[in-house]
Amino acid sequence: MQVILIQDVNNLGGTNELVTVRNGYGRNYLIPQKLAVEASPSNLKQLNEKLKQQAKKEAKLLAEINSVIAVLKNGALKIGAKTGTSGKIFGSVTSVQIARAIREQKGYEIDRRRIQLPEDVKELGTYQAKIDFGNGNETEVDFEVEAE
Repeated sequence: MQVILIQDVNNLGGTNELVTVRNGYGRNYLIPQKLAVEASPSNLKQLNEKLKQQAKKEAKLLAEINSVIAVLKNGALKIGAKTGTSGKIFGSVTSVQIARAIREQKGYEIDRRRIQLPEDVKELGTYQAKIDFGNGNETEVDFEVEAE
């Protein structure tokens, strides 16, 4: 018996996947527990349509991510910090400050948890931070720490 999984099922498959199971397992467990539906022609047609819609949505999201990456690559961010006489800054530059600089200078809201700093930024200079958008989409953005 072939069924279309509605939810992820351990040791069987993921959501929207067409799998073959034994008749008893499908009729007595998967379908009554609303974990799957029978693979009838109409349900297969709905599955194909749902997968097409999902692919379109992912393509649109990928295009949007690529446009954001292009804007972030265009020019370095400027972050102001208070410094002592030796050029060292008080405290360090954090991902919160980088997210705020991106919002103010580039116009995009990026969650601070997606920004990764390679090392502690405690001096004036130019550095790079990595931004992870998920699904393997990531970019490095340059930022310059300046004295206020």
